[in-house]
Amino acid sequence: MTAPGESAAGGTALSVRGLVKRFGAHEVLSGIDLDVPAGRVTCLIGPSGSGKSTLLRCMAFLEEAGAGTILVGGEPLGFAETPQGRRRLPPARIRAVRASIGMVFQQFNLWPHMTALGNVTEALRVVRRMGRAEAEAKGLAQLRKVGLEDRAGHYPAQLSGGQQQRVAIARSLALEPRIMLFDEPTSSLDPELTGEVLDVMRGLAADGMTMVVVSHEIGFAASVGEQVAFLDGGRILLHGSPRDVFGKPRHPRLERFLDTYLDRGAAMLA
Repeated sequence: MTAPGESAAGGTALSVRGLVKRFGAHEVLSGIDLDVPAGRVTCLIGPSGSGKSTLLRCMAFLEEAGAGTILVGGEPLGFAETPQGRRRLPPARIRAVRASIGMVFQQFNLWPHMTALGNVTEALRVVRRMGRAEAEAKGLAQLRKVGLEDRAGHYPAQLSGGQQQRVAIARSLALEPRIMLFDEPTSSLDPELTGEVLDVMRGLAADGMTMVVVSHEIGFAASVGEQVAFLDGGRILLHGSPRDVFGKPRHPRLERFLDTYLDRGAAMLA
């Protein structure tokens, strides 16, 4: 049996089957099926309200789906199907599986009273119980990976938005997740700062990190994503390689969507 989040090379890191999520009477996800290949980049695109971020939050178990299953490295996350029906798993088992998943949000959510290094090492010291020296060595290594080792002693207010988001990425990477989830990580950044965050994500992709990215950066999805899922109305309307999804002739709904995102890299597909 694999450890939580572990997958054989070329296998499936995360699998979603029949996922349904409702907020009151509104069904946000309607029977989603999706496999996330290990070591690859999966991009979720679609109009606002299509269910992209909700799907990502369900993958991180920040939202609980009303039906369906999520497997991480073959291990059920949150709920499992049994002969007696769908049942919630014990908290310790949920935590063990979730530990293999890192998530980066739209907002950076950094501690304002801590330096960049302090933000990266806090979880290492509190959750992993590392000593200060070991945590700081690991934290510096992650800041180096995102190009911010020289900003280790700076506080969030002294960093640009792009730098803060890179610190947030380093913070997630420090816990050594096998899967990284990104929820529109550049949506709150000026265009000038977006590129530096996308460059870090390209580097992670080149290193073979399994990534699921919700983004309106269509150029990134087309050039870095190895599979693209286009969501509309809580369903996956299109799914495949960028060539399959974005190739012409395109699905009329996708064509209308791309027309609204020519300023987000979609011009390269025109």
